[in-house]
Amino acid sequence: MPNPSPDFRYPLRWRLMDGVERLADTLWPRSMSRHTGWLFITPAILLVGLLVLGLIQIGDASLRVLDTATFLPSEDWSLTNYRKALASSTYLTVAWRSLSGAVLVTVLTLILAFPYAYALVRVRKAWIRKALLITLFLPFFIGQVVRAYGWLIILGNSGMVNEALSLVGVAPMRLLFNYGAVVFGLVQYMLPFAVLLLVPALTAIPEETETAAGSLGASWPRILWHVLLPMAKPGLIGAGLVVFTLTLTDFAVPAMLGGGSQDYIANAIYDQFFRTADQGLGSALALMLVAAGSVLVGLVFMVFGAGTLAMGGRK
Repeated sequence: MPNPSPDFRYPLRWRLMDGVERLADTLWPRSMSRHTGWLFITPAILLVGLLVLGLIQIGDASLRVLDTATFLPSEDWSLTNYRKALASSTYLTVAWRSLSGAVLVTVLTLILAFPYAYALVRVRKAWIRKALLITLFLPFFIGQVVRAYGWLIILGNSGMVNEALSLVGVAPMRLLFNYGAVVFGLVQYMLPFAVLLLVPALTAIPEETETAAGSLGASWPRILWHVLLPMAKPGLIGAGLVVFTLTLTDFAVPAMLGGGSQDYIANAIYDQFFRTADQGLGSALALMLVAAGSVLVGLVFMVFGAGTLAMGGRK
């Protein structure tokens, strides 16, 4: 290796990097290198540990009944809160609305997200891709509550939609505080998440595969059904799981666009914790929500696999 010229100066950033490397060798010697992986996942382990501790506390609270005379939890454990939740028609209605709404939102979101993701992957003009990306990422810069307020303004009785309908002689319609408004708001909120999970799966599908299918006489619907959808299955499963779990536990959209008449289970849990101060019943509802979501996600894993959420692909 030739010697550096006399005019060569060791850059300051190189010296800083050398200092950082020496400090790392001091704090974490090479003999510990086989444990480096555990060092990197330590923050995640601590975070999961805190989550487990929180669930243990919630489980303990769910077994204690609120004394309405003193507003203190009982000292003894019982399953009263769970029996109360399962025997209440109100909570069963809210649970069914949450589950059915999550399934409906997942299906509608995937139907809308697939062509959007496909356009992002296959479109050739750079400016179109940039426009699609900007449109996709803009909602992330606006909070969920702000977006819900925006839909309140747009879909209200005096909002932009009803004003446009009045111009063509259509009477004002009630577009808010119903089941459709909640589903619409959740689909709009979940769409970017689904697209971002579908894009890698569609990127992995060679465009030549579609060309080959077309050259063999397959029409576009047959290419979509027999080629694209089966090959994009991991992305569809991953996107569906994320959208389903986020929708099942959503709070802001049902509260704001539902107007209190279309509550999801998260809204019922909030009411028990912060309005009626019955932390035991709220904890029982929370654990039942966690259990139901975990069972459904586990069933999807068993039947379809983990999709793009898996750490490795299946052979």
